[in-house]
Amino acid sequence: MGLIFAKLWSLFGNQEHKVIIVGLDNAGKTTILYQFLMNEVVHTSPTIGSNVEEIVVKNTHFLMWDIGGQESLRSSWNTYYSNTEFIILVVDSIDRERLSITKEELYRMLAHEDLQKAAVLIFANKQDMKGCMTAAEISAYLTLSSIKDHPWHIQSCCALTGEGLCQGLEWMSSRIGVR
Repeated sequence: MGLIFAKLWSLFGNQEHKVIIVGLDNAGKTTILYQFLMNEVVHTSPTIGSNVEEIVVKNTHFLMWDIGGQESLRSSWNTYYSNTEFIILVVDSIDRERLSITKEELYRMLAHEDLQKAAVLIFANKQDMKGCMTAAEISAYLTLSSIKDHPWHIQSCCALTGEGLCQGLEWMSSRIGVR
């Protein structure tokens, strides 16, 4: 009996969970992806298309798709939505002028039928910068408290130092099997 349980557990534990990392250009999506992967900062250039990497956290496998955030690429985000379990929305905490665009994109995603069951992790990135908005300010502006049909969490972070990133991954791990 124990062998059967162990086999079932290993199958469940090694299941891959699809994650899309989205946000406006220059928010820090690619930096966060490679901070997850290598625990270091890599030199990045604007993402044209996507980067994909597998991240393993405590035997949980996340297949992370980092999708380019330039205006010309946002209309193709929906081609990545199928089978997505988690949305990581990266917000540039200093870019107050474009927060309204981030809000539009967030609610457009949440309305898409392929993302009905997706949980949302919002990274309030660049918390090391002077004059940045706090996670609470971003949450209020994005009216996150009005989101009732998707589990969500907002996490302050700094992609360059990695601060806050592990807490975000832990929240995602805690959501597996909860739906």
